[in-house]
Amino acid sequence: MVFLNIAIVLIILSIVIGYIIIRNFSKPLGRHFSKFNDEGIKLEEVSIPTEKNKKLFGWWIEAKIKAPTIILMHGWDRNISQLIPYIKNLNGRGFNVLAFDTRHHGNSDSDNFSSMVKFAQDISASITFVENKPTVKNNNFFLIGHSIGGAASIYAAASDYRIKKIVTIGAPSNPSQIMTLHMRKKHIPQPIIWGTFKIMEIRIGKSFTKLASATNISKTKAKVLLIHGTNDKIVPFTQANIILDASNNNQAELWAITGKGHSNCHSKIGFWDRIIEFLCK
Repeated sequence: MVFLNIAIVLIILSIVIGYIIIRNFSKPLGRHFSKFNDEGIKLEEVSIPTEKNKKLFGWWIEAKIKAPTIILMHGWDRNISQLIPYIKNLNGRGFNVLAFDTRHHGNSDSDNFSSMVKFAQDISASITFVENKPTVKNNNFFLIGHSIGGAASIYAAASDYRIKKIVTIGAPSNPSQIMTLHMRKKHIPQPIIWGTFKIMEIRIGKSFTKLASATNISKTKAKVLLIHGTNDKIVPFTQANIILDASNNNQAELWAITGKGHSNCHSKIGFWDRIIEFLCK
């Protein structure tokens, strides 16, 4: 009887915690100032159609008619404003650049909750949007994604072979491992963590294993540059090695940036040149 009561309590707690997490998914993230104020950058605000007749807010910078396109992906609980340093430093390098808010982030439409599946769907929708532009005559698409944006880029590339190269910054191998790490720091018991993840997987419609970068990188045809700060406290550096080990021969390379954390790798001297070298070679 005691065991049964404990089991019932754990199940109830799992449901409650899972509900709270899902509610956080469902909570619309704050809008941002959509104006990009930087003289010299010819930037166009665009509306990108995606799944379920939703619209994504984006910034489009067109280089030249035969230029390849870089698509920028923000991280979880972030928006397009996180990508401003990337836009400023990639502008004028010979690429078209597209940055956008995924569904349920920034100024894009809400859609019940956010997930890596929806991140990936929005990536594919953004590629189709660029393909349909009459002024773009190059079908080379490169992704640069931060954190979950990087993991979602790998997941998207496993089924969307239009993606030729991917750069990730601080990407997790498996989002459940990162969530487990931070939930344990809050002393949440393992049975409750397990139950919460099961509820989330039902809600998302995919298991975290199927979403994991370590599962999907070998399924992609894209070349991948993994960038990771050795002092990353959000997504530990070991996650990058797991992704690298799961890749095919010569498919991926890892750049470990000593002393950098989760959100400041781009301050490393030579960061932008290394990315351009990878995309152009």
